[in-house]
Amino acid sequence: MSQSSPDKPHVTRGHGLLEPLLARLRARKANRLIPPELRQGRALDIGCGSYPYFLSHTTFREKFAIDQLPPAQNQPDIIWHTLDLNATPHLPFEDEYFATVTLLAVTEHLNPNSLIELFSEARRVLQPEGLLIITTPASWSDPILKFMARVGLVSKEEIDEHVFAYTLPLLGWYFGRAGFAMDRLQFGYFEFGLNLWAMARK
Repeated sequence: MSQSSPDKPHVTRGHGLLEPLLARLRARKANRLIPPELRQGRALDIGCGSYPYFLSHTTFREKFAIDQLPPAQNQPDIIWHTLDLNATPHLPFEDEYFATVTLLAVTEHLNPNSLIELFSEARRVLQPEGLLIITTPASWSDPILKFMARVGLVSKEEIDEHVFAYTLPLLGWYFGRAGFAMDRLQFGYFEFGLNLWAMARK
């Protein structure tokens, strides 16, 4: 899809027949992990892209976005911050500001050397009992995703920018290094096992 329309919103850069479905599945997984009581607070979606699908399909008292690109469309209910997290993995918010922080299909695009600092920053801005929620492709799915990009099922622009692949134990290691307690982590698979989800509670 080269442009957005009311019937088929453009959810990512580039073209990919399955991109709208995958965006819906990611948003649905994240929404199912968030309990109702946290929705009275603020949410931050890190690396949401120019088309913040999750924030546009979730309910919170206030919604914030961070991406290196500006928004493609006016989003009056989303407070936007343009920031390159590979260069500056510092979040411009005060301590305990958010009920939920999400990184959906983002960590695979980031420099792994910055990930501990970014997760530490996410923990800093989370309120007590707040959640950090992550989705990322499973490490073994990389050749499948590259094939899907070649045949136009997913965005080649997005897949070409993947710099690292994660396993559940490795994500747990990063959470631990960022200060999250190991007994407050949860993990799983979705999208037919092609993707991982991970959740850390402060």
